[in-house]
Amino acid sequence: MGLFDLFKSGSKDKAEKRDPKAAAAAKWAERAGDKRAQNYDRQEALHALAEMKTAEAAAALLKRFTFSIDPSITDQDEKDTAFAGIIAAGELAIEPIRTFSAKAASLSWPMRILKELVPEEAFIEELLAWLGRWDTEYAKFIDPKIQLLAALEDYKHEKIREAVAPFLEDVNETARFHAVATTFAQGDDAATPALIALLVDEESFRIKNKIADGFVSAGWTIPDDQRDSTRKALPPGYSIDGSGKVRKRE
Repeated sequence: MGLFDLFKSGSKDKAEKRDPKAAAAAKWAERAGDKRAQNYDRQEALHALAEMKTAEAAAALLKRFTFSIDPSITDQDEKDTAFAGIIAAGELAIEPIRTFSAKAASLSWPMRILKELVPEEAFIEELLAWLGRWDTEYAKFIDPKIQLLAALEDYKHEKIREAVAPFLEDVNETARFHAVATTFAQGDDAATPALIALLVDEESFRIKNKIADGFVSAGWTIPDDQRDSTRKALPPGYSIDGSGKVRKRE
């Protein structure tokens, strides 16, 4: 062992003495997050981390959600173990979840876990904070943004409409689609002008239908000065009646 190796070893030993919780988690972290590890070894590591109930263990367990293995039943069992272990860490897991979500390729598990750990109000605020990291320009990989827009559709909150409004103009069609659905889910007719503007400019047939159906279900009134442009932009089978309501022909 060379002088540099001795220095590294000594530094590591000191670090572990200063932070025994991190050292305990580090002992199992690599194996728990290794797709190529033997199933038994990985499962042993997952169970060990799940019992620790620390922030460091939660951070290590989150890495198990970055890959899948065969058979699917084993994959699910391991993810269930990681899920339970993170939940057991309670509030200590929140910051590791935030850190993980900032770079995660999928937010399905982080959102599911966080929902179990915090009240609904805090959960919505967290999702809005995560959504705030995204813009409306082209990006090669936007699955997390799509997942966030879709997840927010299940909630009604005073901040959601304004947070989602920019994504009505997203360059990605799927993002716009979910932004429309989430906007209507808020039940706030203050979104009418923005939705009409999108309807008029939109080329996607499914989004035009989504907007038209949304107006039918919501019963919102189209302003007088926008009825002609809205009528022209509506997809086939829809019309505006004398009171300014969008109707779907039977």
